[in-house]
Amino acid sequence: MKLLKYCPSCGKETLHWDGEKKWSCPECDFRLYNNVAGAVAAVIRCGDEIYLTRRNRDPKKGKLDLAGGFVDPKESAEEACKRELFEELQLDVDLSNLRYLTSLPNIYQYKEIDYNTIDLFYEYTVSEKFEVNLELSEISEAIWISLNALDLDNLAFDSQKKFFEEYLKNI
Repeated sequence: MKLLKYCPSCGKETLHWDGEKKWSCPECDFRLYNNVAGAVAAVIRCGDEIYLTRRNRDPKKGKLDLAGGFVDPKESAEEACKRELFEELQLDVDLSNLRYLTSLPNIYQYKEIDYNTIDLFYEYTVSEKFEVNLELSEISEAIWISLNALDLDNLAFDSQKKFFEEYLKNI
């Protein structure tokens, strides 16, 4: 992980990383906390199939992913799900059909910085399979996959692998 060196308050090369979540400067007593960020992921399900996306950017470019993303300031996790599913898939989510399942910790590495996240998993069931026209930016494709054909090694993030280990046991 890339470490910050220079204190943004006094400018000296004295910034110290505690190895977990805090930078501090002994010169001016500045502190910067790298707190856990909230993220949402939605299992879009139709019968025994789920809709997964393929990442078109790092981290984990080319790996399968659940639709979702980071929770914005002043936004609930459910609102983030609705926004992210619309942004990524043009899917207009009825929040009354969105079901919270569980949360798992994760590390999201972006540009050599590790961000600790709490990934909130939801299930959104649809009665019919659909296809979307993607703008090839974050996602290179979106595909329906049978739950019994899901290969956990093809998933982008450890939290999703752990999630599906349990999810598949309970269906």
